Amino acid sequence: MELRSILATDCGSTTTKAILIQKIDGEYRLTHRGEAPTTVEAPFEDVTRGVLNAVMEIEELAGRKILEGDDIMSPQNGDEGVDIYISTSSAGGGLQMMVAGVVKSMSGESAERAALGAGSIVMDVMASNDGRLPHEKIKRIRDLRPDMILLSGGIDGGTVSHVVELAEILHAANPQPRLGQNYKLPVIYAGNKNAQDQIRDTLGDMVDLDITENIRPVLERENLEPSRDKIHDLFMEHVMQQAPGYKKLMSWTDAPIMPTPGAVGSLIEMIAKKENITVVGVDIGGATTDIFSVFQGKFNRTVSANLGMSYSICNVLAESGLDNVLRWVPFDIDRKELTNRIGNKMIRPTTVPQSLEELFIEQAIAREALRLSFIQHKEFATSLKGVQKVRTISDAFDQSSSGESLVNMMDLDLLVGSGGVLSHAPRREQSARMLIDSFMPEGITQLAVDSIFMMPQLGVLANIEKEDLAEEARKAALEVFHKDCLIRLGACITPVGKAKEGAIILTAEFSMPDGSTVKHELKKDELFRIEAPYEPIQAKLTPDKKMDIGAGKGESIETTVYGGVVGLILDGRDRPITIPTDSESRLSSLKAWSEAVNEYPTRN
Repeated sequence: MELRSILATDCGSTTTKAILIQKIDGEYRLTHRGEAPTTVEAPFEDVTRGVLNAVMEIEELAGRKILEGDDIMSPQNGDEGVDIYISTSSAGGGLQMMVAGVVKSMSGESAERAALGAGSIVMDVMASNDGRLPHEKIKRIRDLRPDMILLSGGIDGGTVSHVVELAEILHAANPQPRLGQNYKLPVIYAGNKNAQDQIRDTLGDMVDLDITENIRPVLERENLEPSRDKIHDLFMEHVMQQAPGYKKLMSWTDAPIMPTPGAVGSLIEMIAKKENITVVGVDIGGATTDIFSVFQGKFNRTVSANLGMSYSICNVLAESGLDNVLRWVPFDIDRKELTNRIGNKMIRPTTVPQSLEELFIEQAIAREALRLSFIQHKEFATSLKGVQKVRTISDAFDQSSSGESLVNMMDLDLLVGSGGVLSHAPRREQSARMLIDSFMPEGITQLAVDSIFMMPQLGVLANIEKEDLAEEARKAALEVFHKDCLIRLGACITPVGKAKEGAIILTAEFSMPDGSTVKHELKKDELFRIEAPYEPIQAKLTPDKKMDIGAGKGESIETTVYGGVVGLILDGRDRPITIPTDSESRLSSLKAWSEAVNEYPTRN
């Protein structure tokens, strides 16, 4: 079926965003965007009011009629109405889950991966071996009041006693759901299939029990898809039903509503698979920072629920320490004044920086929030623990654990940033610097930002399952993603290794699209930018004998790189980046790096 127009909304915790996608000259493009405050709380207590307000803004901008009273006109008739309407939501605090597994680092971690991948915030991971006594676990379950619980444990055919014990603790806790008093709490069992009958006997009458395939049927393999799908279904049936106005919203949409992070994750997963690349994506919000990655074909998502730019800004300061924030601030500021300014942002979360100094401070904190969130993500995105490996003699001397992080920055192809501080930075050069300083890419990495944060809507569009719509909807999502959503910042080129002060660590030669040749010798600790459009550029990169640009120490490579709105950034700083500790040298380094990429031109 041909789609002429698509209306998509994302009901966030503070803002509801609507986008209109139309088919113009045979290709899908984003044509208009509207937003309005989310209306899930008093006085409205009806999420559809915010949706209608955002759609009315699109009507005004587009000069076309979409609404008939309080209904969305569908399908399109002439120049009125739209062919399909879809939505995502994280209003009302998103999906909050608790997961339980027998061994914390094995089935517990697999259950957490399934829940995070479905777009939930994991409030706690309970395990037989987590060191808490039964009465402590019972109290914790009662206190948390999650929207849903995922229970797993045991390989198929293995021992059943431990997972049944966890079910008995759940039974004793008699957990109550967070929203709505008139329904039973949804519990998904995805553990040892031999224990299914005992789980039914223990929990069947008390909770709304769903049984699905085991998350870890054997030690060597994770099977997360059935649990993820079940979480999505129950999110719709139970959690969303309780939020004010959702029944009405669900009756309007042409596809199930997805949790916002679940939609973003599925889009990133699809892009990585379709283009056969490794991707890291980040969404930094007011309260949380979500990181998504696809390495070695494995998708992972983590939520840093206490690291954000407004509501959680003081937590960033507490976790990173004042000195770590201060090292990125490019002017002298009293420590107490810096603390007070950060506190003000938490008290007034919707404010935006009014001066250049406030912008410096906000972007310094963003670097720390992103850096800390990525550290958490790397610790979580690991290969499976408990798997037996064939070992060689050399492995016998290797001290690393079996659960090694999948995240290898030298393998990273694309780094995508989104969220207010990255998408709405006054200059794209600032977004590029924040991404490079916090994620510290190695080798050659493409950088991009989501122009206006439309990844959630495109994610739900790409997941439409109706047979007559699926293929065309996926095509529309991919076309808009590449043409209107992604703003290509350029490439970061970073040799890695140890070098002396002032040494030349990389000789780079680029054949530019206009036929000219640009050559640069990159020194240690230098940042250097070359203006270059988003077009293929032939590059010859020769690192110093102690440095690696992706082919091994001292090995040169000839490859194709792409520029962007910022261009090519050659980064000669250490990994991790070291910033001088004495004030004068620190400010001098920050100023040099900033001027190199033309980050704040009015200041230079």
